[in-house]
Amino acid sequence: MSRSQRTRLSRSHRGRPRNKALLGVVLVLVVVGIAGLSAVGYVVSVAASAPALSTLKERDPGSNSEVLAADGSRLGFIQASELRLPAESEEFPQVLKDATVAIEDRRFYQHEGIDYEGIVRAGVQNLVNQETVQGGSTITMQLARNLYITKERTYERKIREAKVAEEIENEHSKEWILSKYLNTVPYGTVGGQSAIGVKAAARIYFNKRLGQLTLREAALMAGLPQAPSLYSPLRSRGAAKARRDDVLREMARSGMISTELAERTMRRGLGLDPSTYFTRRRESYFFDYVKDELLKEYGAKTVRLGGLEVRTTVDLDKQQQAREAITARLGDVGPSSAIVTIDPKNGYIEAMASSAAYGESKFNLAAQGRRQPGSAFKVMALMAALRNGVDPDATTYVSRSPIKFDAPEYDGPPFEVKTYSGSGLGNVSLRRATLASDNSVYIQLALDLGPEKVAQAAWDMGIRSKLESLPAETLGGLGNCCSPLEMANAYATIASGGMRNRPTAITKVTFPDGRSELPDRWKVKRTRAFEDGVTAKATEILEQNIQGGTGGKATIGCPAGGKTGTTDNNTDAWFVGFTPRLSTAVWVGYPKDNRTEMSGLYYGANVDGGTFPAEIWGTYMKEAVGGFCGDFEAAETAFVASPFFGEYSTSGGGEGTEGGYDETDSTFAPAVPEAPETEAPEEDAGAEDTGGALEEQPDEGFDPDAYEAPPQPAPGDDGADGGTQAPG
Repeated sequence: MSRSQRTRLSRSHRGRPRNKALLGVVLVLVVVGIAGLSAVGYVVSVAASAPALSTLKERDPGSNSEVLAADGSRLGFIQASELRLPAESEEFPQVLKDATVAIEDRRFYQHEGIDYEGIVRAGVQNLVNQETVQGGSTITMQLARNLYITKERTYERKIREAKVAEEIENEHSKEWILSKYLNTVPYGTVGGQSAIGVKAAARIYFNKRLGQLTLREAALMAGLPQAPSLYSPLRSRGAAKARRDDVLREMARSGMISTELAERTMRRGLGLDPSTYFTRRRESYFFDYVKDELLKEYGAKTVRLGGLEVRTTVDLDKQQQAREAITARLGDVGPSSAIVTIDPKNGYIEAMASSAAYGESKFNLAAQGRRQPGSAFKVMALMAALRNGVDPDATTYVSRSPIKFDAPEYDGPPFEVKTYSGSGLGNVSLRRATLASDNSVYIQLALDLGPEKVAQAAWDMGIRSKLESLPAETLGGLGNCCSPLEMANAYATIASGGMRNRPTAITKVTFPDGRSELPDRWKVKRTRAFEDGVTAKATEILEQNIQGGTGGKATIGCPAGGKTGTTDNNTDAWFVGFTPRLSTAVWVGYPKDNRTEMSGLYYGANVDGGTFPAEIWGTYMKEAVGGFCGDFEAAETAFVASPFFGEYSTSGGGEGTEGGYDETDSTFAPAVPEAPETEAPEEDAGAEDTGGALEEQPDEGFDPDAYEAPPQPAPGDDGADGGTQAPG
């Protein structure tokens, strides 16, 4: 074998391992290439399956609804699990935008939705640290996730996220993207409520508007979205400060601030000033009333996160005046009090105040408290009499106390009625009996008219609690009536010349897009219930009641009419009255136990309607009427009346017909009259409807659910009995 042959053979033996290694490398590269191509194909396939941006519906996280007083000042926000106040682009300060870009997406203004350099950098950092220390998502990708993509952690989601991010970049400016991001990312949970968007977070942590944020505050805000719970400044101050300092370093590294400024800011504290901005409320009882009304119309989701701006009727000056009047007269005597004021021309609830502390009880005495109205309900019988042409001066009755009645036509046992003073007045006119608040006369009037007509008059005036059409109701012996809201609205029907209003607390609802509306249920609705000649005569009598009757302590020096009310054993006391422009009901009593007597609490005397309630009413109304002290409008229709001859009346000079008063046993035993018929008035012909369909009168019974906010019993209150001894 030649030397050349040996050399070739040696080389061939040495090359075999080298050829095998090369082959292995080639095979690995082929496999990697195939895998890479497969991965690319997978990515392309998933991306192709992602819907186009134009077909996606933007997820709206909503915003909190706000309730305003009549003057536009805020009463509060309706609470929800999320707190959000969307901000316009120009509201975000540059320092906040710089801080967010520095820590979340340094190349935000260079990339087009996907930062490939950032992805590689994040991958290397995570590999070196053997844990996830950086993410590859850009601000645009995070926005895509917040607005359109579900949040499960899968590769498919990340791919779709990237595709949508690219489309967002093609459709919108960087300014739009950054503003949208700052409005939709979470900034932490406080008190069970999550702050969505930096505007809400600025209020929660610093009680500031966006434009007021300083560098250290903006840096803290920018660091929260990555891990809001981990970096919570309220629960983990150390972690929050470390994260804030990271943001400051990144801002210095990006040239947004100097290194010296960053280091100087790092030495400062967090500067927290937690606020009750979202939880703070004014006039909480009225606020709850409005919220309940909104829930009935729009449902919970829209009310809580629909971004509604709700303008209401409440007058904050009157609210304050009402509470001051209660405090000035009741002080620390013991009983509670509630006041409701309604504008007779439109039904607006201008005041709904009470002495109760909202923190101790959420029960709204003014709107939900159902208390027996006592003799304040006699006005309903007076209105029934006047509308039936009863002359209050020529119609007379015998006033005796006590008097026993046997009225079998009403399916009840004999009952006894006493006057408040315990003695009678003799033969008196209906007018004088009203000024004296005489029980014996009014029970006779009710039996003569028919309790059904009294109940019908009460309904027509605006009472929406259930009535049973029983004689005792005329004296206020009702088991489930009435709230101060009902009573104020009922008397407003007199003040308005016979036009019944539907009480309302809301005047406008504005949506986030600027659209405003007022659903029919809250529109002003006025219905002719009585001739103005009838209400003028009632007003004349009730004015006299303040000038020289049981309501003397309610005098305000201006034209006003009203009536006292006191229940058995002085457990409830009322004064309900009106001026040409305001109708107000005042209740005094113990809300937790409707049988607690107010004996000896008025300077040693018992509390009745003519004491604290009349004084509170007078003190309050002197302020509430403001500079107006005008007269009631003259009636356009004449009041036509004649003496009333009933089973009990003595208008003809006698003592009743076919029965009368038996001097022997002090019992009235009339002949049984035909059952009186009560028909709903035909309101279509005489109604003035300024919004919505006319209310329908019931064919029978009185449905409390027809009332906009039906009064509810107090907690633990299973109702009161319908006693008949309802004094003054």
